[in-house]
Amino acid sequence: MNEFLATLNISANHKKIYYNRPNGHYIEEAIKRGLGQLSKDGSLVVNTGKFTGRAAKDKYVVKSDRTQDTVWWENDVIEMSSENFGKLKSHITDYLNSQSDLFITERSAGAHETHNVAVKLISTSPSHALFSNHMFREKIRDFDSSKDFVILHAPLLELNPGEFGNKTGTCIVTCFDTNTVMICGTRYAGEVKKSVFSILNYILPERGVLPMHAGSNKSKDETSVFFGLSGTGKTTLSTDEGRLLVGDDEHGLSDEGVFNFEGGCYAKTISLSQKNEPGIWKATNQFGAMVENVVMDPNSRTFDFDDDSITENGRSSYPLSFIDSVDPTHKGDVPKNIFFLTADAFGVLPPVSMLTRDQALFYFVLGYTAKVAGTEAGVTEPTQTFSACFGAPFMLRHPSAYAKLLGEYVDRHDIKVWLVNTGWTGGPYGVGERYPIPVTRKIVRSVQSGLMANAAMEKDPIFGLQIPTNVDGLDSSVLFPNKSWSSQEAYEDKAKKLASSFHKQMEKFGDFYTNVKEAGPTI
Repeated sequence: MNEFLATLNISANHKKIYYNRPNGHYIEEAIKRGLGQLSKDGSLVVNTGKFTGRAAKDKYVVKSDRTQDTVWWENDVIEMSSENFGKLKSHITDYLNSQSDLFITERSAGAHETHNVAVKLISTSPSHALFSNHMFREKIRDFDSSKDFVILHAPLLELNPGEFGNKTGTCIVTCFDTNTVMICGTRYAGEVKKSVFSILNYILPERGVLPMHAGSNKSKDETSVFFGLSGTGKTTLSTDEGRLLVGDDEHGLSDEGVFNFEGGCYAKTISLSQKNEPGIWKATNQFGAMVENVVMDPNSRTFDFDDDSITENGRSSYPLSFIDSVDPTHKGDVPKNIFFLTADAFGVLPPVSMLTRDQALFYFVLGYTAKVAGTEAGVTEPTQTFSACFGAPFMLRHPSAYAKLLGEYVDRHDIKVWLVNTGWTGGPYGVGERYPIPVTRKIVRSVQSGLMANAAMEKDPIFGLQIPTNVDGLDSSVLFPNKSWSSQEAYEDKAKKLASSFHKQMEKFGDFYTNVKEAGPTI
C-alpha cells in the first residue's frame, strides 16, 4: 500500500493507515472521533451537514481528446482543464499528506468477471470508508491502474472559489485520462457512490453493455428491472417478499443478463415503516448499517422516519447481506419485464400500461416523475420533473446512446416494457390519493407471473398507452384514472397539459425525438 500511495505523492510516514478494515472498526473510529453515534439497535447515525444530497452544480469532468466529443456536456457537466485538474490534485494530495489518519478501501464495482471496475477510496473519514465497504463489492482481481479508478476524498476540505476553475468550495471531478475522481467540500456519502456510477455509465456503452439506474429482482424463471427516479418506489418494489433481490439501484445489462454494480443498498428512509417495507426496515435497524440525516430521539435512540426536519433525503446504507432474500450471485437472466416507475402527482397516468418498443424509448429518454407541493421552497402545486434515462445526472453520454442499447436488447430478447404509476389517482396531489404500495405490488406481481402479457388491453386516447382491462384482485376502475375523477373535464384538461409537456421536453433531443415522436401522447 505504501508503494501505491507513493505513486500518488501521498506519504505514509507519520500516519495511521486504516486499510481494508472490518466494518466494526470504521464504526468504532467514527464514534471515537465524534463523527457519529449508535442507535438503539446499533446503526451508525451520521449527519452530513449542509449537504444532505448531491451538489449537482459542482460536477466536473476533465475535457480532453477522449471526452470532448463523447461527454454530454449540456447535461450540467462542467468542463475542467487538465491544467486545473493537475493543480487541484496537488492541492488535495497536500491536504491528505497533512492528515494524521487515512482510511483506505479497495473494492470493486460490477458483479461481472469482465465488466467490473476496481475502486480505491482514500479518505479522511471512517464513515465514508464504511460506506465504501457497503456500496462496493469485494475485490475480484488485482488493481490495474490502466483501467481502474482512485477516489481522493477530502470531505472537510473547502476550496477557494475560482482557484481551480471551480465555482464554489465544493468540487466533484472525474478525469478519464488518469482514472481519478476527487471529491471535496461535501460530506454527503452519495457523491462517492454516484461518481463510480457515472464512470460505469461512460465506460460500459463502449462494450455494448447498458448501464441502468434501476433495481432488479428475480424468481426461478423471471428477472425484472425497475427504473425510477428518487421517491418512485425503485428500492421498495425491487425488495419484495417471495423474490430474490439482485440489487436496488444500479445494474448493467448484457446478453448474458443483468448484473448488479454494487454490494449494498442506499435506501431512502422517509416514511419508512416495518409494515410496508420490512426488508429495508430490518436492514436499517441493526449494527453495521449507516443512517444519514435521519432524526433520532436522544433518549430512546430510535428513529422518526416521518420527521423531515433535517431533510426528505434521509438515507440508510447497508450491505446486501442484510437482506434476507438476496441472490448471492447478484446476477439475473436477461429480464422478461422492465418497469418504468413514475410518481405522477397529477393523477392522470394509469397505474400500469404496456409500452410498444418506440414508446419504451420515448418514455425512457423522457424520464418523467413529479414533485409535489411542499418538497421544495416555492413549490405550491405538482410540477413535472424529467431526468433522461431515469438518471440524467449520472449519464455522461447523450441519452440516445443508452436508448439505442435499450432498443437493441428489447428487440433481441423480446423484453416487455411497462409504465407503472406509483403516484396519485382520483385527482392531483392534494385532491386525490396515492396508490397504496400493496396495490402497486399486486400489479407488479401480476406482470411478473406472466398473466398480463396477453391480457385484454384498452388504448388510452390521450397518452396512447395500452391499459390492461383486468388485474386479479383489483377493481377495474382503479386501472383507468379518468374513472376515478369526479370531473371528466378536469381530468382531460390536466391530462392534455401533461401530455403537451412531454413533447416539449422531448424536443430537446433533436433527431432522436423526431424518430420516436409518434410514440408519444396525442396533442
